[in-house]
Amino acid sequence: MPDILAENLSEKEVMGSDGANLGTLYNITMDLKTGSLRYLLLDPGEKSGELEFDRDEQGNYRIPVNRVQAVKDTIVVTR
Repeated sequence: MPDILAENLSEKEVMGSDGANLGTLYNITMDLKTGSLRYLLLDPGEKSGELEFDRDEQGNYRIPVNRVQAVKDTIVVTR
C-alpha cells in the first residue's frame, strides 16, 4: 500500500462497505508508545441513525483502524 499523508485524509468522506455514507473523517488517533494508528474519528454530521461503533466525548464515532478496507476518493470501512 502506498504511503498516504494525513493531511490528504482531512475531511474525507467515509462510507460503509454496504455503500452507506457514514460521515466525514474528523481525526485519527494513535498509540504514542508504538506509533500504530488506533481509531478513525468520524463526524456523522446531520446523518440520522446510530452506527455500531463507540463514540468519544464529542459524539464522534471511533472506528478501529483494522476496519478500514480502502482509502481512495473515500475511506471505506467494514460494517
